[in-house]
Amino acid sequence: MIDYDKIFNSSEVSEESLSPEEGVAAVAVVTAIADSAVEEVDAEILASILWEFEVFEEYSEDEITEIVDRLIGIAEDEGLCCLFNSASEALSDELVLDGFAAGVIVLIDEEELIIPKEKQPYLKKLQEALKIEDEEAEEIIQEVIAAFQEAENEEYFEDEDEEVYESPSDNFTVPIPVDSQQGGKVQSQEGTVGFSDDFGTLFRIDYYPIPLEQLEELEYADREEYFQSILVDKYVPQAIVANVPNAQVKYSEYLEDIMMGSYFVLVDMPHGSTISQQENNGTASRLNAYRGLLGFINADFLYIVSSQRSFLKDENPGSLEEEVEDMKERILEFVETIEFT
Repeated sequence: MIDYDKIFNSSEVSEESLSPEEGVAAVAVVTAIADSAVEEVDAEILASILWEFEVFEEYSEDEITEIVDRLIGIAEDEGLCCLFNSASEALSDELVLDGFAAGVIVLIDEEELIIPKEKQPYLKKLQEALKIEDEEAEEIIQEVIAAFQEAENEEYFEDEDEEVYESPSDNFTVPIPVDSQQGGKVQSQEGTVGFSDDFGTLFRIDYYPIPLEQLEELEYADREEYFQSILVDKYVPQAIVANVPNAQVKYSEYLEDIMMGSYFVLVDMPHGSTISQQENNGTASRLNAYRGLLGFINADFLYIVSSQRSFLKDENPGSLEEEVEDMKERILEFVETIEFT
């Protein structure tokens, strides 16, 4: 058994002083390292745990990660006893219980929602070192377990309520990204599905099976030329310009590192939005919009995933660079929700 007295009964203190908030983080770091090696501790995971604490509400996750990295460095250079004693000195009376809670969260088994038996001796030593009464300690443990249980319940009900669209070709499923209470609609026909609502949200997936012989040819073909011929030369004229005559491609780019090679296109669509705005004379006219397209291949299907950004009557687009990056991000976030089968 590890001798925890070496951590908690030492008089050594780090030369680096800590703030009260850093003291809370230091308890978590000491707890994470106590039964493992320093190099096994993941600073980003610890930071994401600590970010949930109210005492860190003014910190960004990057700032907390920097704090955790610094504390791990102290533990590595000076030892856990130095780091814990500095944490103990730094913790104000109001934050001692938060420090203990940070230790509890690190130790808890998230599946069983218990403190594993082998971790209990450490937790008892931590409790004694922080001079926390048994009743208070048990109350904190139960509060942490209850918080985990509540988070699990929320995730369960979110999953239960989530509606999923299943492609009739059995090649993908995707959570429906629009809400029926906001006018959300799903329009599907062979080879395409669109999701839209009354607020201008639009996501569309077009998909085409690729014959085996063409797939074999694509192994040796120039992917950039292939996608350009599909999106710019065929899809944009047939699916967009045919309905919005003044539409034109504003930007195109081959993305070698995304989806093993993909092609992005931004199309300017004057009066081509899926939503309209009321004019002063009572008539309604369609808003201007940008349409982003991302073409890629998955398994034996060609996919063209698109989204829309509409502009109100007096609203102007940002710079082309900004609009391109925003649209790319929007489409890629949606693509990440698609489960290909």
